[in-house]
Amino acid sequence: MKRKPSILLLLIAFLSFVSAASAQTASTALANLPEADMLIYLSPQRILNDALPKVMPAKELNEMQAAFADLKRGVGVDPSTIEYVVLAVRFHKPAADLSFVAPDVMAVVGGDFSSESLLTLAQLSLQDKVQVEKHGTKTVAIMKVDEIAREAEKNPLLKPFIEVGAVALTPNSLAIGNMRYINAAVAAADGTGRLKPETLQSLMRDPNVLMAATGSPLGAFARSFGLLGTEATPRDSRCESNFGNFYSAAVISGANVSLRGAMNADNPDTAKIITNLLSSLLKTDLAPIPDKTAQAILQSLKLTARDNEVMIEADFPLQMIADLVREQTKPKAEATPTSAPKKSSPRRPVQRKRRN
Repeated sequence: MKRKPSILLLLIAFLSFVSAASAQTASTALANLPEADMLIYLSPQRILNDALPKVMPAKELNEMQAAFADLKRGVGVDPSTIEYVVLAVRFHKPAADLSFVAPDVMAVVGGDFSSESLLTLAQLSLQDKVQVEKHGTKTVAIMKVDEIAREAEKNPLLKPFIEVGAVALTPNSLAIGNMRYINAAVAAADGTGRLKPETLQSLMRDPNVLMAATGSPLGAFARSFGLLGTEATPRDSRCESNFGNFYSAAVISGANVSLRGAMNADNPDTAKIITNLLSSLLKTDLAPIPDKTAQAILQSLKLTARDNEVMIEADFPLQMIADLVREQTKPKAEATPTSAPKKSSPRRPVQRKRRN
């Protein structure tokens, strides 16, 4: 006779399926982003629903949830249902006159909301400050930032950020950034210049993270400082190496916070050399570091060499973070006023009698 699966097992299976489907949705959406030299990934859903309730005082948590409810009624977005926030940075070759070109910056938000409705709401709110243009298959809302425009007159590096664009990449994802990157995002959504698969694989090594980051600093440096030529004169690369490419993430694992990281060292020998060097540095006295939490985190760090990578791992109790949050949010005691010093009476000038 076959036993029926318990309700608990069915619930666990359902939650596992939902988690896997959510991670797959995020990965699919991020695969359509333009190329990037650095990506920072946040999961507001997990941070707000899983992490914060374990470290935030109940009163402040209730106030936050009430604010989210007001936001939901006002603009139709509940931050606790936002699936992902990604900050992307892309560097460029120097200009023809050998001047440094500022990197592109873009934020992409995806979740349970209507991106088209948010754009419409923003246009109604800002009215004549926003102009709408057709770029490829997408409609882009463009706003000039007057404060940056004034600063750009003194600092040319700010010129790419004078105009900021917003576009609905999908029905439930919105991108905001400087216009050059927004145009690249529109092209990527149409299939041109998309994110490299290995970059996305590095970022989403663990789809259940609270936050993660990945990047290729050596490649960004080579492009920004002319090792690959300029925008007018390309130059063949003489350094084909993934050295410095990194990954880092934070995950809640039971009652602990797990930090995970990796850095590409190009080859196994270099990975071991760097691991041994960093391990010896971590054995030094940590007493000069005033923050006890920082000391505990550094003491829990474990470094290992695995193939071409330097792996970094750390596990510490979630309660440590909770104590730190409570300590930082605790109202400071008012300083007791000290009694004012008694004022000495002014000395009267001595009058001398004039002799006749």
